[in-house]
Amino acid sequence: MLEKIFYINLIVHYCILLLVVWWIIFFEKRIWPPPKKESWQYYIYWILFYIWFWLDFYLIIQNYNTWIITDLFRFYVGISLFVLWWLFSLWWIYALWIINTYWLKNWFVIKWPYFYTRNPQYLWDIVMIIWIILFVNSIYFAIIWMLTIFIFLLMPFLEEKWLENMYWKKYLEYKNKTTRLSLIKLV
Repeated sequence: MLEKIFYINLIVHYCILLLVVWWIIFFEKRIWPPPKKESWQYYIYWILFYIWFWLDFYLIIQNYNTWIITDLFRFYVGISLFVLWWLFSLWWIYALWIINTYWLKNWFVIKWPYFYTRNPQYLWDIVMIIWIILFVNSIYFAIIWMLTIFIFLLMPFLEEKWLENMYWKKYLEYKNKTTRLSLIKLV
């Protein structure tokens, strides 16, 4: 059963990955960001997201601590980083407000942490995924979440197109001042 859930989860992740690539190429036919809350695009995205979430949860429960890391240190680091990630996530949601975080309201936010990077949520989520992989210590989970990192690396390209269409000059000025997924502007 565990292997079947893993493959179903892998298929869901690949579907989301293919959709993200499709949305980047064919922006006008995108599902994310959705045109409005009651749209079919909104429901399709969140249905896929919740399937992904529950399958991941199942993998964690059924395959926890079955891989290569046996040290208890990873448990304490993982829990500490999860709590820190949760606090940062609340801060970013506060900066955007919940309705803008889920693309239901349209206003442009450049205050901290968005003053330093255009995608602080993706940046921190990628860092956290690495620690969650260590914490869960499952080869199935590691494979799935490495694919998730790739999806998170692509999502800003889709969202940037949407923001450029939405805010045009204001967003382009902001884009030139900040980095996509880094707190340090390299050049």
